[in-house]
Amino acid sequence: MKPLLFLISFSLTLLVACATPPPKSAGPSVQHGVSTAWSGLQHLLLSPLQIAVGLLEGIASVPYYLSTSLNEINQGLVQAQAKVTLDDTYESAYGKRLHDVPADGDTGIVFTRMKHVSAYFQKVLKQYGVSNSEQYILTSLEEPTGKYVLLAVVLRPLETIQVIDKYDSQSQRLLTSADRLFYETFQHEAAGKSLDTVLDWAALPKETINTQKAQAILITLAANAVVTSKAHPEYWSTEQRWLAGQASQVVAEREGHLRGKLGL
Repeated sequence: MKPLLFLISFSLTLLVACATPPPKSAGPSVQHGVSTAWSGLQHLLLSPLQIAVGLLEGIASVPYYLSTSLNEINQGLVQAQAKVTLDDTYESAYGKRLHDVPADGDTGIVFTRMKHVSAYFQKVLKQYGVSNSEQYILTSLEEPTGKYVLLAVVLRPLETIQVIDKYDSQSQRLLTSADRLFYETFQHEAAGKSLDTVLDWAALPKETINTQKAQAILITLAANAVVTSKAHPEYWSTEQRWLAGQASQVVAEREGHLRGKLGL
């Protein structure tokens, strides 16, 4: 009997030891958690309802659409009564109807600068009938590693701006649409007058928007954000956190919010 009791006791000790979680210091980092979460989207196929929810959530939804076919996304947007569909974007921006576009969405036009993305974005808005389409731009703000990007859909009424440098509060910059930094967000002009109105925003791994399909979805959702014209003043506090080195946390929080909305 004693050997049996000893064996049971020893087995329970092993089970407890195996079940004991590692100390927090040995746990995965926020960056690791974000990478794991995004990699899990590679085979995600959205239902029509999820496509509709993604439309409401705006450009932050882009990565969640990527494994769903262009036609299914477009049909989902039509059913959700989106003002601008993927078909509209491909026709207005790229001169292609959706049925002529390859399954991967690539017609040979991929952008690396927000200046160029904004030009095609404005084409879509103009085709839809937005009278001041040239005043809407897409902006981006990368963090130091270049892994994550903070995107925004912005209404900016000026073609030339004088602003305070984001990284050097003692310096001012005079920027036009030809300058790379023009495609960053600025809440105020250097003189203190309000400047940008943010209509939508997203915090994403940069790699999720490197294809034409992703960029077409981005433009489509951004165009719908302009049409609904809902300001997002919370962006500015998010940008402050981003500039303070909390990019991975912002991305993780936004990712968690979207997963909750989409029921994932």
